[in-house]
Amino acid sequence: MRNYLSLSRAEDLKDPKDRALYRSLEILPGFLSWLTLGGAFLLSWLSPITVAVFIILFDFYWLLKISYLSFHQISSFNRMQKNLKTDWLQKISKIKGWEQIYHLVILPFYNEEREIVEGSCQALLNCRYPKDKMIIVLASEERAGKETQEMVREIEQKFSSNFFKFLVTTHPKDLPNEMAGKGSNTAWAIKQVKEKIIEPLKIKEDNIIVSTFDIDTKPYPQYFSCLTYNYLTVENAKYCSYQPIPIYNNNIWTAPAFSRVIATSGTFWQMMQQERPEILVTYSSHSTPLAVLNEVGYPKTVVSDDSRIFWKAYLFYDGNYKVVPLHYPISMDAVLAENLPRTIINQYKQQRRWAWGCNDIPFLFFGFFKNKKISLSRKMSYSFNVLDGFWSWSTASFLIFFLGWLPLILGGDKFNISLLSYNLPRFTTDLMRISMIGMIISSIISLLILPPKPKKFSKFKNLSIILQWLFLPITLIIFGGIPSLDAQSRLMFKKYLGFWVTEKVRKDT
Repeated sequence: MRNYLSLSRAEDLKDPKDRALYRSLEILPGFLSWLTLGGAFLLSWLSPITVAVFIILFDFYWLLKISYLSFHQISSFNRMQKNLKTDWLQKISKIKGWEQIYHLVILPFYNEEREIVEGSCQALLNCRYPKDKMIIVLASEERAGKETQEMVREIEQKFSSNFFKFLVTTHPKDLPNEMAGKGSNTAWAIKQVKEKIIEPLKIKEDNIIVSTFDIDTKPYPQYFSCLTYNYLTVENAKYCSYQPIPIYNNNIWTAPAFSRVIATSGTFWQMMQQERPEILVTYSSHSTPLAVLNEVGYPKTVVSDDSRIFWKAYLFYDGNYKVVPLHYPISMDAVLAENLPRTIINQYKQQRRWAWGCNDIPFLFFGFFKNKKISLSRKMSYSFNVLDGFWSWSTASFLIFFLGWLPLILGGDKFNISLLSYNLPRFTTDLMRISMIGMIISSIISLLILPPKPKKFSKFKNLSIILQWLFLPITLIIFGGIPSLDAQSRLMFKKYLGFWVTEKVRKDT
């Protein structure tokens, strides 16, 4: 029985023992994070020497981690640059049968402006892949209202003749057994396109790759050719998802500094993850064989559908499923609203929604308990990496920027006159200075991946792109640690989040 693959929360389980187990797993990530921070505070008072030693060890660990990740960041960037220069359409033209591959692109959206939706359709039209092998689905929401429906029909009329098929779907509101959001809309769109296009035309599902894109996604020109090449050459292609690198360049020049830092940090994290495919998980916009979505079922009751579809497939196929890194970019929007206060609020809400991916921890761990076919070593590896990722997200910024001073403040006179007390702040400061090499590397790469600067901006704008990294410590705390703790605490106390749509604004450049 695989009923656990459709779980979204503990209340979905009827068996009291299973429900209690799942509930304890929901509490786990928040409990570990608060235990770490609370324990650090308490022990700084009761046993400052213990905390001082922990600080030194943690700083060493963080220095090694930054060095390790920076190496992967540079390697991933170089591979991405190489892939951007590759003629992927020419490469796939040498593979027999490549013409049979169709790309089904699903663009779920709610009430985004016409410029956003139309811009993504135009980017698809600009891609170097035969348009007679592309099926575009604009997946709208009934709850968005009549004006949105009228806009969609106008966009359909403008673009439909350029692709093999161009379908508009309208996701009904208040359907049972689903959460309003991107996941349920995508699941409905897949169902509609199968009934209206794929089955009537008898297109083989093994020849269809589904790209589920956020509505602001603009693929680079050879994305689908690169994707096709990987699909046709990777071993066991059906049992793989395919992950591009998200680069938030659509509005990067008009976004405020803190938003640029957060967006670029997200890009760099995905670059690093592409170098570690053994722990790579689908994120945001990604591509999956239609056969997988038909067998597994696209998740429609969770907020983090982009990662949940991978975990569902991983458990469904008993661990014989992976993500193939494409090392090829797609462009998306950094958070930007009509004014600065609203941008700050929206940025926080977006980070909290992403941090709500901690909800995958109980789902995955419970699935590991139920699935006996996945090896213990693989379970342990994924469990550690997922738990460590969310634990670091919620605690690392506090441990780095605050913990080093707690023993000095709370440790008392006896500790403060010790040699360890005298050297602790100097030692940690020196380690953090060395760790700045990671920030320097990031600032350089951030300049190299920028799109051309609009004419309205002066040459000093480039300088601001470098200086923006001075905001990193405060952004890590306000838009990293705090929203992550917020999400984990909500999961602890059953204050479950619904799907929040990030407002998307394009200002004139």
